[in-house]
Amino acid sequence: MNSVNTSQELSASLTWNADGLIPAIAQDHRTREVLMMAWMNAEALAETINTKQAVYYSRSRQKLWRKGEESGHTQTVHAVKLDCDGDVILLEVTQVGGTACHTGRCNCFYRTHENGAWKINAPVLIDPKVLYA
Repeated sequence: MNSVNTSQELSASLTWNADGLIPAIAQDHRTREVLMMAWMNAEALAETINTKQAVYYSRSRQKLWRKGEESGHTQTVHAVKLDCDGDVILLEVTQVGGTACHTGRCNCFYRTHENGAWKINAPVLIDPKVLYA
């Protein structure tokens, strides 16, 4: 990954939403499992590219969210990809610490629609109270 000096270098090729954000999907580099989806602004994307650590934008906190800053469960970035429309980022990552989801599961997609209801398909591996104590 080449160093990105300004957020403006990124903005020209991306389609940001009205809030200046773009969805980012984190995918396990080895297994290709989709781990999570979060939002990025230009600053988060530039920092992710420069540090090779996943950085997102927290809409609820209105600030950058460095993945793992509270839980210690970081994401090392191997590749940053852009979809054909320029409106979704794909991060190929190594999930450090075992869980990508704040619920203590391996990924955020732990519910499957079956027979008209959402069924939980993955166990909690780490108590979320321990992750964010």
